[in-house]
Amino acid sequence: MATFLYKLGRLAFRRRHFVALIWVALLTLAGVGAASAPTAGSSSFSIPGTEAQKAFDLLDQRFPGMNADGATARVVFKAPAGEKMADAANKAAVERTVKELDTGSEVTSVTDPFKSRSVSKDGTIAYAQVRYEVSGMELKDASKDALEDAAEAARDSGLTVEIGGDALQTVPHTGTTEIIGIAVAAVVLVITFGSLVSAGLPLLTALVGVGIGVASITALASALDLGTTTSTLAMMIGLAVGIDYALFIVSRYRAELAEGRDREEAAGRATGTAGSAVVFAGLTVVIALVGLAVVNIPMLTKMGVAAAGTVAVAVLIALTMVPALLGYAGAKVRPTGHKARWMGGGRAAGNAKGAESASVGTGGGVGTSAKVLSGGGAGASAKALSGGGVAVEKPNMGTRWARFVVRRPVMVLLVAVIGLGAAAIPASSLELGLPDDGSQPTSTTQRRAYDLLSEGFGPGSNGPLMVVVDAKSSSDPKAAVKQVSDEVKDMKGVVTVTPATYNKAGDTAMITVVTDSKPSSVATEDVVHEIRGAGPAIKADSDANVLVTGATAMNIDVSQKLDDALVPYLVLVVGLAFLLLIVVFRSVLVPLKAALGFLLSVMAALGAVVAVFQWGWLADVVGVEETGPIMSMMPIFMVGVVFGLAMDYEVFLVTRMREAYVHGERPGQAVVTGFRHGARVVTAAAVIMMAVFAGFIGSSESMVKMIGFGLAVAVLFDAFVVRMAIVPAVLALLGERAWWLPKWLDRALPDVDVEGEGLRTHGDAAEGTERDEELVRA
Repeated sequence: MATFLYKLGRLAFRRRHFVALIWVALLTLAGVGAASAPTAGSSSFSIPGTEAQKAFDLLDQRFPGMNADGATARVVFKAPAGEKMADAANKAAVERTVKELDTGSEVTSVTDPFKSRSVSKDGTIAYAQVRYEVSGMELKDASKDALEDAAEAARDSGLTVEIGGDALQTVPHTGTTEIIGIAVAAVVLVITFGSLVSAGLPLLTALVGVGIGVASITALASALDLGTTTSTLAMMIGLAVGIDYALFIVSRYRAELAEGRDREEAAGRATGTAGSAVVFAGLTVVIALVGLAVVNIPMLTKMGVAAAGTVAVAVLIALTMVPALLGYAGAKVRPTGHKARWMGGGRAAGNAKGAESASVGTGGGVGTSAKVLSGGGAGASAKALSGGGVAVEKPNMGTRWARFVVRRPVMVLLVAVIGLGAAAIPASSLELGLPDDGSQPTSTTQRRAYDLLSEGFGPGSNGPLMVVVDAKSSSDPKAAVKQVSDEVKDMKGVVTVTPATYNKAGDTAMITVVTDSKPSSVATEDVVHEIRGAGPAIKADSDANVLVTGATAMNIDVSQKLDDALVPYLVLVVGLAFLLLIVVFRSVLVPLKAALGFLLSVMAALGAVVAVFQWGWLADVVGVEETGPIMSMMPIFMVGVVFGLAMDYEVFLVTRMREAYVHGERPGQAVVTGFRHGARVVTAAAVIMMAVFAGFIGSSESMVKMIGFGLAVAVLFDAFVVRMAIVPAVLALLGERAWWLPKWLDRALPDVDVEGEGLRTHGDAAEGTERDEELVRA
């Protein structure tokens, strides 16, 4: 692996014009495809295997043209203070509005509140329901404008009018915080590298990768039925990993330059070593994202595959485009320790010249760091060859921290585990659900309509249940439907049961059921389970099947499906990644420790999400206007994404330790060496990833906001507590046992050479050849 990537890096460095041209062409092609592709709507939300989906499919068969999954709008009217909706003027205004709404080209039906008995008991609130033939995201702007214009005309007559439902659904926007996140990433890169050019390379390559990924998703969105959220999440993850992968390769390139290698050789070695870590880190992320297919929710599967594709592009760009741009940058990318003059680099440059002079005076090549001739470990301080003097490099913060952890591993381990355990406590009260209009900001008309409906008709009116009775096999369909209606009326928590609506054949009926609790409550879920529980007895009595569907029932089924899939998903993803890490680290305990540390960080992150979005802690800071249940797909999505990102830091940090250990260092010293070379870069990568994810907290989409916050907190816990504290503490306690691998397994596993041992041999052979040639010339 390392040797192949080494050759690839050198090839990209030499043929940089060709490599750059290929990526620019791909970006242009994707951009043209996105610009010429038809506008995509929201992804169809089908949940195979659920009762709610079976009922929707049955309705499509028995009620042709009904468009059960089409967009709906509830236009809610409230009379002025002291008046009633039945007053002549108010009634006339409502009837004009209903008539105007019914003229829409995409409208299939509009209910008149006075005919459908949709007026509150006190007579002050009424609503008209509008059904469309297409989904909310597919509605034409003209239809949405007509809906808003009709509401505005009714307001002019003195009524309070608000619009609920998904007809006004819009493409989510992320706001200015996303740009702030990228700006923070740029500042961190500048501080890390001390150079604008070095800092600009990871940003440029990440933006190119995300541009290709998102443009490709946009181009294929209509054909593959990809929703708008898919590209947002792909952008979020692709931008974060794209910056990080390029950051690790550029950092290793600068370290290779500091060891005296020429730029092409440094680019090859950086790609061979850090690039190997990038490949395996990217593979873990791809496995975690593609593994979402286990849940068998098409929308989630498409989101995972699209994001995985963007990650794959980020890996390819890091392995090819980064070395090519390093070739263009030339001397503007300085070795490690050299900074631009505006950051105080003059003194460093002067010291470097002095070091070069000393090296030349003792026979070393110009620009070559002084080398250890005997007894020194791979990570030893640079030594001056003349006069026996030793120039001891001041330990950096990563070295000092690693030494502290190695000296006190038990204390560090206990503090870190107890801290994460405390953060995870709120997760014990996790409540799952899918967002509805009740979770919208109070400034939106959807939320105001939700509140008006709750005021006039009770909270259950915002999410009525649709009971479908399939009486095709029954000898008396109407009697079967009546039995269902009577039993549902007597159930606890049921407020209203509407008269049944039959299809033309008279063998299938729809009954609308309104509960006394809000759609996302446990009480409503209990009603759904009770209705479904009565189905077998009704089937035995009348041969009629009872199905419960509607948005509320669908949300309940989705939550249950996600909950059931969580354990199989964990087993699959963690199991595959565990096997992959065994190959990378050639150890059993190191991957096991990585997986257990991940579980700690993800539970702590879920605890933080519950504390903010469900309990309301710091809700104003994050911009959460309405607390409530956590989005159903949040736990499983966080498990997938956070696991992949957590393994990034594990691979980048521990491969440096493995490299030092393979090259002869003691286990404790290898931990310190790994931190000396990797802690600064991993810290910068984590801060960048946190900044990018936190940038999506400003999104208008509650799902994107919650995921952005959850991923940012998860990276905080995983990078700075698990990888920076728990990992070195456990490795220090295990010692030599950390790298134990059964002999039979060692023989069976392929040698991927992530630590670059083959490059070391290659380098030694090359240096030997150069010395022989010099002797011949002498």
